[in-house]
Amino acid sequence: MKTAAITLILVAGALAAGTASADEPATQGAEKPLEAMDIVRRANYVAYYQGADGRAKVRMTITDSQSRTRTREFTILRWDRPDPRVSLVDDPDKRKEFDRTFCEDQKSYVYFERPSDVNKMGFLVFKHLDKDDDRWLYLPALDLVKRIAATDKRTSFVGSDFLYEDVSGRNINLDNHELAQTTATFYVIKSTPKDPKSLDRKEFSYYETWIHRKTFLVVQTRYFDPQGKLYRQYSALNVRDIDGYPTVVKSRMLDLRNKSNTLLEYSSVRYDIGLPESIFTERYLKSPPTEHLK
Repeated sequence: MKTAAITLILVAGALAAGTASADEPATQGAEKPLEAMDIVRRANYVAYYQGADGRAKVRMTITDSQSRTRTREFTILRWDRPDPRVSLVDDPDKRKEFDRTFCEDQKSYVYFERPSDVNKMGFLVFKHLDKDDDRWLYLPALDLVKRIAATDKRTSFVGSDFLYEDVSGRNINLDNHELAQTTATFYVIKSTPKDPKSLDRKEFSYYETWIHRKTFLVVQTRYFDPQGKLYRQYSALNVRDIDGYPTVVKSRMLDLRNKSNTLLEYSSVRYDIGLPESIFTERYLKSPPTEHLK
């Protein structure tokens, strides 16, 4: 696919031009050969755990097969459970020596602002490492908090081509990972669901992920159906260094079956802003924490 190849080249170039601070952790880790699971852990950290917390404004543009578009605008808040090892060390320099793959439980909050039909809608996620994530959706028109069942994690997120699982992240322990290819710029990981009887296997047989070797950013993910046919593709379209962290600020998900796509554009991205854990509760789905959404 020419478009996919061009995207990989452009994003690789942007990452190569990144700051030394962004490259440093990955460069250190690359001094020794990495196993597939090590690469996946690092990529998972970069995708979902950079900084102790974070905030971003997001504009979502959904385009259907007839080129009709719909937009969504929302704010994402994220809080990570602290690494307990850090509290045991007084020297700030020594804290930096910890392997930056620590991924503990995490909480995310999404607050919708536009258009009017989704205004004040909220989405809350408690991510767990040892069990299914907890997800809730607040529907203001009904004044109803709806729990999203684990079996619904791979359904459309607010009518887009992204799934609920895409937003909060897939548990890396659900799949077997193998290093399919190593290029000068990327690791290519092939991931297959461990449970052959799982609902996941009914949707896809495996997926391939292109991970940048210096920053460990996921640049592209391609999903293949049970017949081995490509049917879904994620691409990172633009990357910036923000607060010392390599960050995807523009991405797209393509649905090749429906011939639709969804574009995500991130702005006002911030890390380590001191969000309190207390705002990530069902209470704040109905009464949003406005002071932290600005």
